[in-house]
Amino acid sequence: MNWWAYVRLAAAVLGAAAITRQAWLVISNALASDTEWGSHLPTVVTNFFSYFTILSNLVAVVALAIGGIWMLRNRRTSDAEPAWLATVLVCASTYMIVTGIVYNILLRNIALAGLSDVWTNETLHVAIPVVILLDVLLAPRRRALPWSVLWIVAAFPIVWAAYTLIRAEFITAPLTGYSWWYPYPFLNPHEVPAGYIGVAGYVLGIAVVIVAVGAFVVWIGRRRGIRS
Repeated sequence: MNWWAYVRLAAAVLGAAAITRQAWLVISNALASDTEWGSHLPTVVTNFFSYFTILSNLVAVVALAIGGIWMLRNRRTSDAEPAWLATVLVCASTYMIVTGIVYNILLRNIALAGLSDVWTNETLHVAIPVVILLDVLLAPRRRALPWSVLWIVAAFPIVWAAYTLIRAEFITAPLTGYSWWYPYPFLNPHEVPAGYIGVAGYVLGIAVVIVAVGAFVVWIGRRRGIRS
């Protein structure tokens, strides 16, 4: 199944194109804004790279590109992928599958508000997560990893959640001018019932989903993969 390398590379190109397209839309909105907060490019760009969707897709693009190149360079061997690559793929797979789940359950009916369009939205939240899931289930030469890799998988979402909640109250929202900015409504204590208690409930629920999805990805890898 060396052809799977081309699936990975094609998905990486598609994901990179969608991220680039969405970045251009966001920057274009900032350049066209007539408010001080809406046109402040450093804040707008930092906000863009503060979305879990964007970060998880960036990880996926890098993982798929490296994974595809590795498969092509090692196509004459039957060795399992190296442990470091397997770890990166597990992280990317977990984050992208969670991105797809959370978007389609909590965010699908939220207005795009000029931050994206249908193509980029569906690519980043549906197409790439589906490819990643298929990669988990079908990609050859996967390496079985120890369960302890879940600590690595969980590290980034924990750091991201802490960064998001601490930074949010110090940022003026580019679109609304509010004196706070949260990337997702379920993290916004100004909108979520019960404020920070309600947000904590969402964060806990998503943390459970991340650990469960990570455990699923590792379990599949241990069943399908080659043990070192």
